[in-house]
Amino acid sequence: MLLDSASLYFRAYYGVPDTLRSPQGEPVNAVRGLLDFIARLVHDHRPDQLVACMDADWRPQWRVDLIPSYKTHRVAEAAVDGEEEVPDTLAPQVPVIEQVLDAIGIARVGSPGYEADDVIGTLTTRAKGPVQIVTGDRDLFQLVDDAREITVLYPVKGMGNLQVTDDALLLEKYGVRGAQYADMAALRGDPSDGLPGVKGIGEKTAAQLINEYGDLAAIRAAALEVGSKLTPARRRNIVEGAGYLDVAPTVVRVATDAPLPDFDPTLPQEPLDPMALEHLASRWGLGTSLERVVETLAAR
Repeated sequence: MLLDSASLYFRAYYGVPDTLRSPQGEPVNAVRGLLDFIARLVHDHRPDQLVACMDADWRPQWRVDLIPSYKTHRVAEAAVDGEEEVPDTLAPQVPVIEQVLDAIGIARVGSPGYEADDVIGTLTTRAKGPVQIVTGDRDLFQLVDDAREITVLYPVKGMGNLQVTDDALLLEKYGVRGAQYADMAALRGDPSDGLPGVKGIGEKTAAQLINEYGDLAAIRAAALEVGSKLTPARRRNIVEGAGYLDVAPTVVRVATDAPLPDFDPTLPQEPLDPMALEHLASRWGLGTSLERVVETLAAR
């Protein structure tokens, strides 16, 4: 099981009341919410390995070099170093999350110059058996692969109501399989990530073109072919979008070869550092949320 950690702790932050506070009065809703998520996921799905995948770089320069608008709108207007705009009361909770995961013994993995998505893509590529990816980010649908038993658990309402995303569901909802999803996303674009897409091509048209021609390369070839069935307007928009389409696939597709440190993904049955965990529980008032994680791990 691979956790898109930032996706989940943002979800926890907005979904759990900020009235949950430490003995000193600091909000701990993201910390406790994420721990509740992990307890529920381990209880319901029984993974034997679990990795909390982290954003070592949420907006890698190599992606920005290719498409300068990539995630531009997420940069705080006042930021001088291109920092992501994170709510004031969430940012201080992230180091606490990291300390708690380390004390429990849950593997926490990032890669300099890469996003959590790239860590997930790399670990999925390396995996020898089934993989469950837990994320609220549809971009990771591109990793779905029924033949390799790779699914995405996509939260609908909390961790108790997860959409189990496989190729059949993607075909039903989007008209493409996991292996085709990145091409569709490149054509369609994604305003939330600063990707303009090709003029006049939305999600349904992108899926239709991929099904008709097979992949993005074949669609671009058809746009240059005089006798193809593409309409003149669509042909023109694809040709005019050549500069974007030259780089968009590299930006949209998750990396599968990010350099990763050595780590042990095995879920522990007891905390790795009980004393540190006890201190964190007391300092931050983690209460039943932490207790549930420890009890769930012990019961495996």
